Amino acid sequence: MKIQCSRLDSHPPDQLPVEIVERKGRGHPDTICDALAETFSIALSRFYLERFGAILHHNVDKAMLRAGRASPAFGGGEIESPMEVFLCGRAVERWGGVRVPIEEIAERCVRNWFRENLHAVDPVEHVRVRCLLRPGSPDLVGLFHRAGADAALANDTSCGVGYAPFSELERVVLETERCLTNDEIAKKHPEIGEDVKVMGMRNGDRIHLTVACALIGSRISGLAEYLSAKEDIADLARSVAQEITARPVAVSVNAADDPSSDSVYLTVTGTSAEGGDDGQSGRGNRVGGLIAPCRPMSLECAAGKNPVNHVGKLYSLAAWKIAHETVEKVPLVREAQCLLLSRIGSPINRPQLAHVRVRMGGDQTMESWRSEIETIAEQQMRSLSDLRCELLEGRAVLF
Repeated sequence: MKIQCSRLDSHPPDQLPVEIVERKGRGHPDTICDALAETFSIALSRFYLERFGAILHHNVDKAMLRAGRASPAFGGGEIESPMEVFLCGRAVERWGGVRVPIEEIAERCVRNWFRENLHAVDPVEHVRVRCLLRPGSPDLVGLFHRAGADAALANDTSCGVGYAPFSELERVVLETERCLTNDEIAKKHPEIGEDVKVMGMRNGDRIHLTVACALIGSRISGLAEYLSAKEDIADLARSVAQEITARPVAVSVNAADDPSSDSVYLTVTGTSAEGGDDGQSGRGNRVGGLIAPCRPMSLECAAGKNPVNHVGKLYSLAAWKIAHETVEKVPLVREAQCLLLSRIGSPINRPQLAHVRVRMGGDQTMESWRSEIETIAEQQMRSLSDLRCELLEGRAVLF
């Protein structure tokens, strides 16, 4: 496998005149769909392994959420119609005469995920599950089980991209959302729902964060307490940002509110999926956890794809790891980007293209470190199967 290396000549993100970064929290309808698709894939993989000794063909990356209907109110509110989760895709339903309980696995995955991740959602009363899987096409199922001499065969022609390190704004956005939805904050501020979206803009040296945060009506007595909660959220966001950047930071919370007409972002469950917004897998955070239009991105939905031969998942993770390892391990590399392109039917460890671009510090030339960069990329591609354990244990940052 040949690794192409070249110099990264564009400006670093921190030096661009304008930068935009977004992160959707785990209660956002799109993130919910990504999470449910990946949780379902992990559960299917584990069932296949335990029952049949191998992960069988499946791709369950087509998840959708139909928002319900709700009547939020200060001090309470009610759910009038539950949200509906549609899990679509392909999977082996029967193997060696043994039926795979796909619908039961799907139901358990969805309800457990909501129970563990959204504290104000009742996973039985507020959620309906629709499992719409069918078996895969004979050609792709056959390709899945027809391994090469040393690796699985790619089931698609697609690309994965990765970059490192995070820019200052990227770190601010990522850590702000994580702060607002972590367990400690949930205990101190149970009125904050997990549906948090942070949009960060840097214009010159000034940063502005627009935070959308679903507040839970049963935990707020009235408008004055709601406005106080918004101030607390803004203070939390500013405190996170000021630990990362010295640039001036402004924060807007629930910017569409109109308190004079009692129009505010209030929910029953802490997510807009209860009635305000539908969701779809692949529309949210990219691998690494951000939506960063100033960076190279792939439109692949990594969540829910099988961890054996789906390069849309494996190459996205591998490219991310190559870029980060290059920055961490190669002296004087200040920034790295990686692009991997597969070819359907070819061994996944032999990409059609593997290209690493780097920005060197000081007066070093890229040629001084080419062999080290190539070694990192080659080792990562040889160990693609090792990503499987990381994925099955839920440790990979896919969204």
